[in-house]
Amino acid sequence: MNSRNTGFKVVLPLAPAGESEKYPQKFRELGAEFIGQRCEGDDDFIALAGDADAIITVGSIRPVPRKIIEQLKQCRLISNTQIGYDSIDTTAAAERGILVTNVPDYCVGEVSDHAMALILACTRKVVPLNNSARKGQWGLSASGIEIQQHIWPTMTRLEGQTLGLFGFGRVARALVLKARGFGLRIIAHDPYVTPETARQMGVEMVDWKRLLNEADFISIHAALTAETRRIFNLDAFKEMKPTACLINTARGSFVDEAALLQALKEGGIAMAALDVMDPEPPDPNSPLFTLDNFISTAHSAFFSPASEAERWHRPVEEVARVMRGEWPNAIVNPQAKEKYIARWGQMKEPG
Repeated sequence: MNSRNTGFKVVLPLAPAGESEKYPQKFRELGAEFIGQRCEGDDDFIALAGDADAIITVGSIRPVPRKIIEQLKQCRLISNTQIGYDSIDTTAAAERGILVTNVPDYCVGEVSDHAMALILACTRKVVPLNNSARKGQWGLSASGIEIQQHIWPTMTRLEGQTLGLFGFGRVARALVLKARGFGLRIIAHDPYVTPETARQMGVEMVDWKRLLNEADFISIHAALTAETRRIFNLDAFKEMKPTACLINTARGSFVDEAALLQALKEGGIAMAALDVMDPEPPDPNSPLFTLDNFISTAHSAFFSPASEAERWHRPVEEVARVMRGEWPNAIVNPQAKEKYIARWGQMKEPG
């Protein structure tokens, strides 16, 4: 066995909560020590994890930058409990032979469900209709003049419209199966996916401009990188249809919110439904919240009791593999393997 099980230390730089409260027992069963402790800053994190063999983190809450990684004396694994890992410096980790993993299929069903719900909310005007009903306005009555004149004319049939997917990973592909049932034409933009792969799912791959020009709904499901940060800016909104809706259940930083505000106010696009914003939590006085054509769902797309249990359990499995001398299943920085082997010895493929 390539790893020393005795004294193997696992840390979670957050106060254990929910499913993670079960970690002490789970890691004792593996023969590992577990410490869960809230870290207020990088120095606290380094003090806790400097001699850890493995770190479990919620990257969006407790990032792992180069400053921390360079102080990790014997870390082999950083296991993120989320799909996205942009808040972990995977390059710095690879330089030190530290493997980084994520949970690539975590909450795929929940997020794709939520994206479909937001598409429906936009086209069927669920939020304004609910608000009107609560004010005593009923469509098929004298009190429903506001609904008849201002809400009903903006409602559309989904069938035959075009859904554009920015990114074509697991969540986007799960959404395809759901959107197809509503009769949507589906196009996608993802330079890392071949046209043939998309064609097998009945999806046409298009370039960036065609995605913006042709989509009635654009749903974001890409990886956040330096190139994609704020990619939905004023130039992008000018390319979109004035009747189009933007859906974001991925990362808030894809969207330039000042540009979005301008586009929504000036009729550049019809509506936006964001589950994520930047920063989070957003300023409650943000002018976006004053707009009738803006919906926010407070970063909730990922959640269900089942998905929560799953995301906390997966890092335990990855740590167990490393302790057995096996490669983890979901390595996002495979370039780390060579230096890992140099430090810790050869590894087996997962059994």
